[in-house]
Amino acid sequence: MGLGKLGKMTKDDAYSVAVLVREQAAQLEDAPVFTFEGETTTYRQLEENSKRLANGLRSLGIGKGDRVAFLGKNSPAYFELIVAAAHIGAVVTPVNWRLAVPEMTYILSDCGAKTVFVGAEFLGLVADLKAECSALDHVFDVEGLGTDYPHFQNWREGFGTDLSETDTHCDNPLVQLYTSGTTGRPKGAVISHRAVLALRGQDPSDQLLDWQVWEQGESGLLAMPCFHVGGTVFGLGIIHSGANAVIVREYDPRQALDFIETYKIGRMFMVPAALQLLLNDPRIQDTNFAKLRYIYYGASPIPLELMRESMRVFGCGFVQMYGMTETSGTIVTLNPEDHDPDGSEKMRSVGKPLHGVEVKVIDAEGKSLAARSVGEIAVRSVKNMTGYWNKPDATAQTIDAEGWLRTGDAGYLDEDGYLYIHDRVKDMIISGGENIYPAEVENALYSHPKIADVAVIGVPDEKWGETVMAYIVAKDGETLESDEVIAYARTQIAGFKCPKRVAFIPALPRNASGKILRRELRAPHWKGHDRAVN
Repeated sequence: MGLGKLGKMTKDDAYSVAVLVREQAAQLEDAPVFTFEGETTTYRQLEENSKRLANGLRSLGIGKGDRVAFLGKNSPAYFELIVAAAHIGAVVTPVNWRLAVPEMTYILSDCGAKTVFVGAEFLGLVADLKAECSALDHVFDVEGLGTDYPHFQNWREGFGTDLSETDTHCDNPLVQLYTSGTTGRPKGAVISHRAVLALRGQDPSDQLLDWQVWEQGESGLLAMPCFHVGGTVFGLGIIHSGANAVIVREYDPRQALDFIETYKIGRMFMVPAALQLLLNDPRIQDTNFAKLRYIYYGASPIPLELMRESMRVFGCGFVQMYGMTETSGTIVTLNPEDHDPDGSEKMRSVGKPLHGVEVKVIDAEGKSLAARSVGEIAVRSVKNMTGYWNKPDATAQTIDAEGWLRTGDAGYLDEDGYLYIHDRVKDMIISGGENIYPAEVENALYSHPKIADVAVIGVPDEKWGETVMAYIVAKDGETLESDEVIAYARTQIAGFKCPKRVAFIPALPRNASGKILRRELRAPHWKGHDRAVN
């Protein structure tokens, strides 16, 4: 029973995640909304807890437009914080816990968060974070491990559920999610309540596909990290549908198989690398998938053999999802009926736009191209972000005056409106579902005293889809080893961004204007592939 059945909204309604939870609590009461490590949270409890937490945030001086950070692995506390912030018009910024400390401090400083909620695994980083983030006044221990920081649940219980002067307009920002930086610094994409809740059946004009309609009492497995738009929006989508989110702290294939059977999981979202890990687990043959209806997958393309094996083993419908942080997640889907294990042409696409989403392919001047002409993909819908936090120039370069957002992906549309991804305009690497920009890795490596020049590319990888490879030019008279380069990178940036392969060459290939010819470096690695993404 999703909100589409509970009530309708119009585009002028003051509607937010806080209103959503209030309506769901009134209708569903003691139905479970979260199952996490043996404990269940009901819709009624989520409503009450979020109001207490909202009053607690207000006691700290947090109000409309203020940013509150969350640094932790998947937890119901994260979604409770989102709902609490929604009550008072505040904004939640999840911090990617896989980042290095300098990257974390940049995000905390950039968003201006004065308060951060920290999971057990990262409490040891707090002293370093506070030393670099002068505005960080309040730290809460999510787990309650007896630290010097207040246990957030105990602190929350000190406040009542009476909440006045709420600010729940649908155009308020809800979350600020940081993207990988094309020039070395990530950007905070500001996403509104309207963008997250759009196209889900509230509006009379919404047209839902079968896979978008959840059954009453159905459970969804939330295993992908919530610092990504996929995890956050999938979790909020489960709440919207009136279903139960079975939350996995951190993805583990064996635990995921246990949960699929124990909690009779009806649907889940996975990146292809995570699906491969499931299929490789020996227990896969003994797991009952009878209740599994749909697997959503995205963040990187899926090899046909992996898709074929997944369809055979899981026996459910598959939905490929294409989107990005700046579009609040999914905007294009390849639906179950288009999944052909024999490998039809449509299987090479990412599908067709959702109802209410416009997609076009444009040339360098922004003019629309004909079918099967490769250009940059641009999208326009209510799901587009509001903009990049405190970066008006970057926002203007990404979203034009008519609301078209340039994705940075190159591709084409066929005659039937199916979208095909051909390449990435901005050279982005996707490894295990994580976005990695070469410039960010290159900036980190340039600071090595023995490196004169460096270029980073993505190369095919059987397990992760792509992996990072660095081409290094050493300074005159210096010698370097691959292990030395990789170890140095790990002191500067997150481990998943570090090169896994290193090659040393006398000089990088450049054009007449000095631009690195990445295509020349990539070509030998991608020979035999029909597209330059994996």
